[in-house]
Amino acid sequence: MNTQLFSGKINANAYFKDVFFKHSWETISESIYSKNSEDVLAALAKENTLTLEDFKALISPAAAPFLELMAQKSAAITRKRFGNTIQMYVPLYLSNECQNICTYCGFSFTNKIPRITLSDEQIIEEAKIIKKMGFDHVLLVTGEANQTVGTPYLKHSIQLLKPYFSNISIEVQPLEQSEYEDLRREGLHAVLVYQETYNEEHYKIHHPKGKKSNFEYRLNTPDRLAAAGIHKIGLGVLIGLEDWRTDSFFTALHLSYLEKKYWKTKYSISFPRLRPFSGGLEPKVIMNDRELLQLICAYRIYNEQVELSLSTRESAKFRDNVVKLGITAISAGSKTNPGGYTNAEENLKQFEISDERSAPEIAVLLKQLNLEPVWKDWDNGISGIG
Repeated sequence: MNTQLFSGKINANAYFKDVFFKHSWETISESIYSKNSEDVLAALAKENTLTLEDFKALISPAAAPFLELMAQKSAAITRKRFGNTIQMYVPLYLSNECQNICTYCGFSFTNKIPRITLSDEQIIEEAKIIKKMGFDHVLLVTGEANQTVGTPYLKHSIQLLKPYFSNISIEVQPLEQSEYEDLRREGLHAVLVYQETYNEEHYKIHHPKGKKSNFEYRLNTPDRLAAAGIHKIGLGVLIGLEDWRTDSFFTALHLSYLEKKYWKTKYSISFPRLRPFSGGLEPKVIMNDRELLQLICAYRIYNEQVELSLSTRESAKFRDNVVKLGITAISAGSKTNPGGYTNAEENLKQFEISDERSAPEIAVLLKQLNLEPVWKDWDNGISGIG
């Protein structure tokens, strides 16, 4: 439990926005693209004292020729810090109802798709199937529709699922600190809240309507989470909306701020690349596989303790090749539509997955790579939290 929990409501002046607004998107972008090979080699020569300037060098175009060296160092750090383990998780989509308009999401309010929110019986049916797949860690996902899937619904869903899973995380609309505290008391372990993009000027273009259009409110969500005593917070951006290098710097800046201010909280980074969906938005910036590997390695070399997660958005071939090079958690057998494990309503998907292999198939692969799939969160397994 975090010490912050006892200090009352957080001071708005302490929010990350005070750090964020000291940095210009354009200035940071220019700085990243100005890095050279000497900057990259200097960063790679360091051990545990890397700075954000070093991170800029590792994600810059100048680092591309050093990818093999980065991968070797990233793999060694990962094995030293996390051993030969990979945490397994799976999303459980509870609802695709959403009040936001987002240019990149299949759940967007203006998309003409059937809307569904799972009943108690449907949630339990999904849980039983997921449990049979081997999972003990489930990620609950909804659209952002506070009247339908607000805190009371989430609280009740956690209560229903606690008998089936030892570790329950959520990826839902940002909530107030008191609401996170309420869900934590019910057993909530982790919350994923992606900023989507840190480019404030263009954020409104991608989120023209709905509560999600409030850039600062979303930006400050990790502060509310940490102050509420949530054990782990997941950060990230939707790769493809804006320049991935600049967005990744701001993610690293956010992580650095949070680790210093809320040092008892654990953190994870995810790497969702924009995937096809019913709205059909094309990525503004294409990130190829080598660049994604570069980014994964850059995070690991910069920060030994942050957890790095890779979802089924990525191809089987890519996941097989990079899983030993820095990743600590992967999903498997994922469905991105409500009730997806018990029916095949394809038009309800949030986005298309790429790696369609089953959880047992992924487990076999990991063992062939001398990695041990961990179906239960190792922190919970050690400390009994949750």
